[in-house]
Amino acid sequence: MDIDALNASKLLSDPYVMKILAASFKVPKSAQELSLRFNIPIAVCYRKIRELEGVGLMECVGKVLTPKGKRVGIYRSQVKGAYLFFEKDRLRVRLELTKVTENQFDSIWDPLALPGQ
Repeated sequence: MDIDALNASKLLSDPYVMKILAASFKVPKSAQELSLRFNIPIAVCYRKIRELEGVGLMECVGKVLTPKGKRVGIYRSQVKGAYLFFEKDRLRVRLELTKVTENQFDSIWDPLALPGQ
């Protein structure tokens, strides 16, 4: 799984993304639930979920039937913890994931040079 540190940091710094990840960690949620709870436009919510799935930070764990008879996906965050720290004039990020895929992100988060470095 390849993603560069800059794009990943942009994704994780998005306020919608942080809300989606936090709300879906313990109990899977549908895009509709997330959209209504956080007042995120539904198209944006689906786009953020797809981006998160694309980098392995979110997973569709099933489908549910709505009262109107439509099947919708329910999604669970794969992020257990996120840690930012400074090391030798560099900003580093470490993600703790719920699955064995955790090591995939070790190499992604190469140190980001701080402004002026």
